[in-house]
Amino acid sequence: MKENILIIPSEPSKMLLKMIESAVEDNNILKISELTVDEDLKNKNILLAIELNSIGTNNNLNLMLEKLTQRGLNSLIDSKASILIHSNYNNFTKTYAQQVIYLMNRLGCRFPGRPIVEANENLDNFIAMQKIYNLPLEEILLMKSQELGRKLFSEQQFYRNKNIVAIHSSNKETSNTLMLWDMVKNNLKDLYVKDINLGNGKITDCRGCGYKTCKYFGKQSKCYYGGIIVEEVYPSILDSSTIVFLCPNYNDMLTANIVATINRLTALFRKTKFYDKRIFGVIVSGYSGSDALSKQLISSLNINKTFELPPYFSLEMTANDPGYINKIPNVQTIAKNFADIIKKDLYLS
Repeated sequence: MKENILIIPSEPSKMLLKMIESAVEDNNILKISELTVDEDLKNKNILLAIELNSIGTNNNLNLMLEKLTQRGLNSLIDSKASILIHSNYNNFTKTYAQQVIYLMNRLGCRFPGRPIVEANENLDNFIAMQKIYNLPLEEILLMKSQELGRKLFSEQQFYRNKNIVAIHSSNKETSNTLMLWDMVKNNLKDLYVKDINLGNGKITDCRGCGYKTCKYFGKQSKCYYGGIIVEEVYPSILDSSTIVFLCPNYNDMLTANIVATINRLTALFRKTKFYDKRIFGVIVSGYSGSDALSKQLISSLNINKTFELPPYFSLEMTANDPGYINKIPNVQTIAKNFADIIKKDLYLS
């Protein structure tokens, strides 16, 4: 059994205290407000309770994360974490949670699907849920906090097969991203790996069908707009435990076809939640900004679509001219190490 840790880096508001109480329940838990020299956060269940300041950050937590990074990139290895986050404003909660998840993941921390409960100024972010639960906003918030805690502190295990699907929309002859993925894939030959090429600009994006329409098609593992998303992407995701998104960085954004694919997963999500599936990312930037794309994958797929985020989920590199990826020193070793990360996580299942 992992030890349960509650990190409260700054004075919590009354609302955040209620969220903590709902999440912790009667679990034995060690409370931490600052990181001491002797404090070991490896192999723990970590609940972060974050109160945001007026510019949408938490300075004490930033310092803790800096100290952890200085200890080494395995300072959170074998740990699992979730986040309660509160702001007195209508902004900041998701973007700061993205940043925290990204930084902790780089230190070896795992995040289950949908690992945050966020409370903004007037709990407006729960209005849509009110239509489902028919409860006061605060009651929904506390119910979701309780669910998050139970998921974090449980030892739930999923059965997962060893199938991998990689999704991209790049040109094999010129894409540094695909060349890097081929290096990784060469070290995964003992596993079943399927690549899906979405093509160039042919994916119809989600048009925001009504809930009933979306749910109707989702129950059939379909989507109103059909095409390669329904014919190849949906079945491959259902048949795989691991989804790798191959993401070239052109303008510090995921490409249009990748974004459309993620948006179109909503119909399938109506029928099937993705808690038992994990995501990885292979991201190549011409200049900088790979972390921006990693955070987009975290927000859209881990926070929203319930995919698990395994430790060290993204491989980020810089290569501009076509084929330059092959000139990067030790690139084959880097690719093999990332393949080993994927395999290790698969065999933990």
